[in-house]
This record gives sequence, C-alpha cells and structure tokens, in this order.
Amino acid sequence: MSDSPLLELDAVSKRFAIRGGIAGSVRGHVNAVRQVNLTVQRGEVFGLAGESGSGKSTIARMIVGLLPPDGGTLRFAGRPVVQSRAIQMVFQNPGASLNPRRSIGQSLSVALAAAGVARAARRHRIADLLGLVQLPADTALRYPHELSGGQKQRVAIARAIAVAPRLLVLDEPTSALDVSVQAKIMELLVELGRSLGLTYIFISHDLSLMRNFADRVGVLYLGEVVEIGTTEALFGRPAHPYTRTLLASIPVVSAAEARLRPDIPLIEGEVPNAADLPSGCVFHPRCPYAFAPCTDQHPAFTRAEAGQTARCHLLAGDAASVHDMTTREQPA
Repeated sequence: MSDSPLLELDAVSKRFAIRGGIAGSVRGHVNAVRQVNLTVQRGEVFGLAGESGSGKSTIARMIVGLLPPDGGTLRFAGRPVVQSRAIQMVFQNPGASLNPRRSIGQSLSVALAAAGVARAARRHRIADLLGLVQLPADTALRYPHELSGGQKQRVAIARAIAVAPRLLVLDEPTSALDVSVQAKIMELLVELGRSLGLTYIFISHDLSLMRNFADRVGVLYLGEVVEIGTTEALFGRPAHPYTRTLLASIPVVSAAEARLRPDIPLIEGEVPNAADLPSGCVFHPRCPYAFAPCTDQHPAFTRAEAGQTARCHLLAGDAASVHDMTTREQPA
C-alpha cells in the first residue's frame, strides 16, 4: 500500500434538522456524525461498525458525494470529494437498487454509457462484467424479479465496477441475504478486490463478517468514532467499553467461540437521543465503568496496549490496571 491515503476524513460532521408543526419550523437538530477523522489506505478494507443510528450510512453517503458535510473535509486521492465514477456504492437492498422495468443488460448499459463506453462495445463488456461476478451471460436478458437476492447483489456489484472505480463503499451488502449466500458474496468481493485492485469501505453491524473481511475497523457510537485500529487488535483486546459490549453480543455456537468474547457487565438504559447528547463521554450513561471525568469531560483518543486508539478516560491511567478493570468477571 502507498503511504498516501486514498481517502481522508478530517473532522467531518453532519446534522439533520428536526421539523414540526404546521409551518414545518426547525425544532432542533440530530447530530448524525460528529468530528469524524479517518484515513483509508489504497488496497485496504476498512470496516465501519456500530448499531443502527450510529452514523455509518450517513458517512457512506458523504463519501460518495450524495450528502454534503456540514463541517470538516473529505479528500479522495488528495482532492476534495465530489460525486465521482472513481467512488461507487453497493447498497443494502439489491432489489431496491435495480430498476424493475429494465433488464439486467439495460441497467448495466446505463452505467457503461455514463462511463463513456461506446454502444457497439457494451454487449461484450456486459458479458465480461457478468463473468466477473460469476453470472452467466444470458443474465443480461433477465429482469430483477427473475433473480434471487444473491444474484441481484452480484448484478449490483457488476454495475458498481462497470465504471472502473478505485473505491467501493459497501453499505450492509449482505444483510438482506441468508448466511450461505452471504459467504459467497464475501468470497466474490475478496476475489474482486485482489483482481481489480479495489479499496473497500465495509459498513456492517455483523461483527463476524467484519472480523474476517476488514484490515482495520472504526467503531461508531452516536455519530462518533470511539475506537479505531487493526482488526486483530480491536477484536483481540478491545479497549473501549462499547466495543467490548458489541463483541460480547456476537452470537456463538461453541465453547471455544464463547471464550473469545469479552467479559463485561450488561449495559443498561436506552441509547441517548442524538438531538440531546449527554455531556462528557457520550457512552457514559450506559457504561458499567463510568467514573467522575466521564460525565463532563469529552475523552480524547488515547493509544491502548494493543496499538489501537480509543476515546476512553480509562485509558488515561495505567494500561495494566485498565485491562484488569475491563476484563474482570461480572458480579454474581
């Protein structure tokens, strides 16, 4: 990988107005994304993890140019992000992203036309694209309703790579598919990444997929990155209590998998309202380890023992004592 990041987010923020009443006046704002800093290297798979409403999809739409940021800057290959063929997106629901009135060939032809491919060359290019996503050439004659969910997602991936992008944003690309189909789609993405030299941003709430696919992971909570680091560090020795909670909630099917999950007391309470965020650390109302600074001091990023960084006041102390605290057994 090059030392120069392909994508950079510098203090990126986004908020949405809350409107109400007959006149639709602004009643407040939802802070969807707050002061996010990220870099994505060329050829990397960067994962964004978090619960629904954490800001993952809002970040995705800003990266592809569908939403403007309210603050901060996004740079792609050193230049401000604008809508560009070099950045494409694969959406969560493949059925909704394909026009039901167009054949698969027609949908791919539209993408190729936008990329400047001559009409005479499109038929062969469509066959090539379908081959890349492991679909037969005659799929071009079929319509979305004739395809399975996995086949539709393969078509959506083919359409995304039709314009020869450098970065693909994958927004929950397998969440609408069953487990066996998920695995095949992930295998396809790995193969395409290698053969086409793609960089991925992989957005998912499925941490099992994240662990096996991403090189680095950023964990979001209420629009803020609370931990970021290599997949090995973050899954092996998670530093932020919220990350530990997410990992502890991964379903397991064996005692060996259960031993890999962090021990952490159950968190209580609801996720705070994004229009009325708590002071200090945004996770402190639900954190089992919250102490005095957490309620009124916003934590800075601190490097953890395994090399990742996390926004947590616990890390400001001795690393060994912090590890002891966050791995202690749950009370009986």
